[in-house]
Amino acid sequence: MAVPLSQMWTVARYVLGKKLRRVQRYPVVLMLEPLFRCNLACAGCGKIQYPGEILKRQLSLEECLRAVDECGAPIVSIPGGEPLLHPDIDRIVEGIVARRKYVYLCTNAILLKRELDRFMPSKYLTFSIHIDGEREEHDQAVCREGVYDVAVEATRAAIERGFRVTTNTTLFNTADPERVREMFDTLTDLGVEGMMVSPGYPYAKAPDQEHFLHRNETVGLFRRIFSTTKRRWRFNQSPLFLEFLKGNWHLECTPWGNPTYNIFGWQKPCYLLQEGYCETFQELLDTTDWDSYGCASGNPRCTDCMVHSGYEPTAVSETFGSLRGLMRTARLVLFGARPTQANGAVEGGSNGSHHKPPAAAALVELDSRAPATRLGGRN
Repeated sequence: MAVPLSQMWTVARYVLGKKLRRVQRYPVVLMLEPLFRCNLACAGCGKIQYPGEILKRQLSLEECLRAVDECGAPIVSIPGGEPLLHPDIDRIVEGIVARRKYVYLCTNAILLKRELDRFMPSKYLTFSIHIDGEREEHDQAVCREGVYDVAVEATRAAIERGFRVTTNTTLFNTADPERVREMFDTLTDLGVEGMMVSPGYPYAKAPDQEHFLHRNETVGLFRRIFSTTKRRWRFNQSPLFLEFLKGNWHLECTPWGNPTYNIFGWQKPCYLLQEGYCETFQELLDTTDWDSYGCASGNPRCTDCMVHSGYEPTAVSETFGSLRGLMRTARLVLFGARPTQANGAVEGGSNGSHHKPPAAAALVELDSRAPATRLGGRN
């Protein structure tokens, strides 16, 4: 199933409208976390390290829908934790869909096959299934054997039932480029709508601190992965974001593009960093010192971050906000991205030492000619 034209048009119209009104900061994807609780304990995850009393808490249906209305973003990504553990997740999704927002429900898929009857297929609903590699790599990443097979079976079942399905992959410094390409083949054969890849962010609370990627490692890894491409691969990411990951395009972080709302409120400044919370979205925009974040700020916690939740919104903005960005995106869509060399020249002054959402997984559908939107974040 292709990304609906209506979704692409909705995001494009929204972004263009903001630019025409000269709005400097606006959200593209709302990261709505109804709970932190999960049925896995992944070594690279910092979300499940809270004490038990926090993990028992969850947002109400009313709180979730109020955040959606307050933010106004055209896309809502529901990460976690594991959202399918929320007793009202079907009503939350139903309420967002009724508002004609595009929902990406992120899940490890352990419960998905059992819970499919709670949902109705819709162009507004996509299941974003977390797959961190082929069987061995995925089960190692989630610290439990057998999860890969369950996720693949659930993916197949959801597609057969007529649901939109994408995948979300987080890569670390242990990733083997050849095995990642094999995963692309496997997921394409399953019939997923598109794939998303992103480097892992070094959560301070994550048990495994050894395998997060530094910025130059990220560029090198993605150059090696895309040293070979296939026409049939489809990615639901901005072409400019993937070019950024390969060191071929310079982007700065726009953390307000993917604001996060969870049990504590509106998280400052972004999905990945926690420096306090605000009661309202407008307070988040008005009181956050945005110049203190992103690689250009010199903030050491942002130095190695190249995660989609900060840089996808920038890529979307540049696609519609500059002739250069629009022309580059059009070229990538029409002719595809050229295979990269691991040590090739970096274009546009961006490199591994200088440079950060499901953002608009729906913005541009890339066919198999172009590796390259969605936000979602690690599940």
